[in-house]
Amino acid sequence: MIAILGISAFYHDSAAALVVDGRIVAAAQEERFTRRKHDAGFPRHAVDYCLRTAGLTAAQLDHVAFYEKPMLKFERLLETYLAFAPAGLTSFFQAAPQWVHEKLQLPRKMNEGLGGAYRRPYVFMEHHEAHAASAFFPSPFPEAALLTIDGVGEWATASLGTGRGHRIELTHELHFPHSLGLLYSAFTYFCGFKVNSGEYKLMGLAPYGTPRFADLILEHLVELRPDGSFRLALDYFDYCAGLTMTSKKFDRLFGGPPRRPEAPLTARELDLAASIQQVTEEIMLRMARQLHAQTGLKNLCLAGGVALNCVGNGRLLREGPFEKIWIQPAAGDAGGALGAALFVWHQLLERPREPGVPDGQRGSLLGPDCADAEAELKARGAVYARAADETALCEETARLIATSKVVGWVQGRMEYGPRALGGRSILGDARNPAMQSVMNRKIKFRESFRPFAPIVLLENAAEYFEVPPGTESPYMLMVAPVQPAQRQPAAGVRRVGEVRSSIPAVTHVDYSARLQTVDEVRNPRLHRLLQAFHRQTGCPVLINTSFNVRSEPIVCTAADAYRCFMATDMDALVIGDFILRKEEQPAANRVDAREHLDQFEID
Repeated sequence: MIAILGISAFYHDSAAALVVDGRIVAAAQEERFTRRKHDAGFPRHAVDYCLRTAGLTAAQLDHVAFYEKPMLKFERLLETYLAFAPAGLTSFFQAAPQWVHEKLQLPRKMNEGLGGAYRRPYVFMEHHEAHAASAFFPSPFPEAALLTIDGVGEWATASLGTGRGHRIELTHELHFPHSLGLLYSAFTYFCGFKVNSGEYKLMGLAPYGTPRFADLILEHLVELRPDGSFRLALDYFDYCAGLTMTSKKFDRLFGGPPRRPEAPLTARELDLAASIQQVTEEIMLRMARQLHAQTGLKNLCLAGGVALNCVGNGRLLREGPFEKIWIQPAAGDAGGALGAALFVWHQLLERPREPGVPDGQRGSLLGPDCADAEAELKARGAVYARAADETALCEETARLIATSKVVGWVQGRMEYGPRALGGRSILGDARNPAMQSVMNRKIKFRESFRPFAPIVLLENAAEYFEVPPGTESPYMLMVAPVQPAQRQPAAGVRRVGEVRSSIPAVTHVDYSARLQTVDEVRNPRLHRLLQAFHRQTGCPVLINTSFNVRSEPIVCTAADAYRCFMATDMDALVIGDFILRKEEQPAANRVDAREHLDQFEID
């Protein structure tokens, strides 16, 4: 037996992943355990969970791999500060102590995190190698083109390459400071959202605007080439040397300073979001076409933070040259932990690879389960009933949802990655036109413009969405248009809450939807719930959103789920085989999360 632990840490979304004899055994982000969103510390709890799941200790690990090369990254930081000196002096003095005491002493920090039990050398690989490995090795393809795009690793901000058999090869790179991820983050910052977590808000905001600034961006900010490579006009940005993403020159170009967080959104922000989204999609398409021309391969694997832009992914599938696309569900830095472990197994140890069916990611349900749910509920004085069997559980849950109840759904293992995929979800009736507003205001406590995603039975997806029959989107990483036959004419003004289709609660203002298909292999219980809802209502579609409130990570344990349930206006909670109804819970257990929201960062 060969056990390999992969770790990502000390920047954003720390995580751990364990691969034993080539099989993914466990993977999780540290934030789910510490309850600190985007926790960047050493993933001590995630490591402990992975080892516990495999019945191993740190001393029994054969290899521990880290998802980047700290010295190479430090070289980039030093060169950048020197190139912009003296402008970057303040930023340098803020960052340097952290690097000296933490990242440059990474082996010591890793030893501490593993309790001194691991005595072998550590494996360090380049950031984009880890991304590419996380995309290709779990994919269902024997060979594929590889595209990774993010903010920045060591030097690379995007990479192109191939995966064949048990090896990956990266052949072309785009280097810092020219970065699509940082360009998108600059607009995220300028529109008043938090960098490294608010980018998906910008993507959700884009359909409300018109891309009237797109030509301005391409004229002044981005020198875009036919092959998708580009250069940024750095005098419009401040991320190389300053403490903000954009400069005063950026302000002047777009008519004023950045929007303050929580300030009202104006037409400028809507149109900026639409514009940078259009530019981003164009760059992604050009990169994909160049990659296809180089490789001639029919399959594409994606990773890196930009691969979480599901609108761009949808366009790649519809308009790009590749027949099939597979995207790592934990496409951001957290997925680097899994990529690092798989890279060691296949590339360094030269172990053969057999593509998994339907893929090797195991539904990305790789976190802890809720085997101790009943003990947790009893400890909190919760009132619950056990369903007679799975059929009864799914039928009753479907009935609750069909009568406009909002249901927390905690089943099996927790998801690895930023999307709730039916392990830790909040479910609602997609047919109810009021459900988007209700769930945003009373459950999630977040902005009303934020769209919700549909989950649909794989066998019925093409009936409701413009995708070829059999098209899979199991990880909620593709946006597809709602079928014209399901649409209803809108008034022409892009308003929240307008009825646009037979499933209005998951239909965005441009008739798009962030699609998750559900099949019996990856998530059998969720599949049976959707079948029950389909039988009862004639509709195979539900709302699926992550089980959390604004500013908090997705719930991990039954205790987390019960607290969130009691802090919101959710009507019911289904944990394993247990059903809890809000009206039956002790009044003393009620928590008003809204009283504490002013303490939270808006992300």
